Amino acid sequence: MTVTTQQTRRPRPRPRTTGEAFARRSLPGLVAVGLTAALLLTGCGFQIRDRVCDSGHYPVKAVGNTTGADCAADGQEPPEGYVRYPAGQVPEYVDDEWDRYWSTVVVDETGRVVRG
Repeated sequence: MTVTTQQTRRPRPRPRTTGEAFARRSLPGLVAVGLTAALLLTGCGFQIRDRVCDSGHYPVKAVGNTTGADCAADGQEPPEGYVRYPAGQVPEYVDDEWDRYWSTVVVDETGRVVRG
C-alpha cells in the first residue's frame, strides 16, 4: 500500500498596490473622522448645557434693564433691585427659551414687563 501526502495549494501572495495599502490603513480613520464630523454638524453629539444658577440658588431678574440677572440663595428673597421670574417662565439653562426671552424685556419692581 502506497501512502501519498496531499499537497495543499497556497495562493501566491499578490503584490499590493500603493492605493490598496493606503485604503486598508486609512479607511478606519476616515470613517471615524466622518462620523465625528457628522455628529458635530447635525447637533447629535453630546450637548453640554450650562445652568443659569448653581445648585441651591434660583435666578432673579434685574429691575429696569434687559441684561441684568443674578442668582439668589434658595429660601431667601431676591436682593434689592431684583425680582423673581414668574412661575413657569424661569430660565434654567443659559440660552434656553426663557433666558432668551427675559434678556429682551424690562421689568418693573413688581416683576411686570414694561417698555424699556
